[in-house]
Amino acid sequence: MIRYESMSEEQVHHLSEIDRSEMIDLIYEMPDGKLTELSQQHECPNWDESLLRELQDRFLYEIDQGGMAIGAFDGETLVGFGVLAHQYRGENLDQLQIDLMYVSRHYRRQGIGTRIMNDLSAEAKRRGAKYLYISSTETRSAVSFYKHNGGQLTDQVDEELFAKEPMDIHMLKVL
Repeated sequence: MIRYESMSEEQVHHLSEIDRSEMIDLIYEMPDGKLTELSQQHECPNWDESLLRELQDRFLYEIDQGGMAIGAFDGETLVGFGVLAHQYRGENLDQLQIDLMYVSRHYRRQGIGTRIMNDLSAEAKRRGAKYLYISSTETRSAVSFYKHNGGQLTDQVDEELFAKEPMDIHMLKVL
């Protein structure tokens, strides 16, 4: 049985247990504000040391600044997690960002990501946010997941987040 809990800085080492690998068959681009499909056929590998360090640093930064993380554990192994960023965004400062969201390859499509997303949404709403800001990787699996969980394409793109990840698909979820 999967156990869900808030994660602390001391649990950062568990992030290495996530298998982010996947076969990518389709990605999206948004030239001129329109979602365009591009066929792909390549395997996205698991973390290398540099990417894992970057992920851990982002996790620690958000927790330290007042953000929060939810983890899904199968026994003692982390199989999914999501991070709610601390910084309010948007013109009315009524958006909180899903900063990180991963579910291990063999645990996908079992409702784990949806449960984490729902928990993060409830926390964002509790903190006074009206929207979740989502900067999704451009893969079909990620975009479909967020759309299935209430994300809608937005033309109100956060410039700072766009500059960091210009290929991402930007969405808002009404809380």
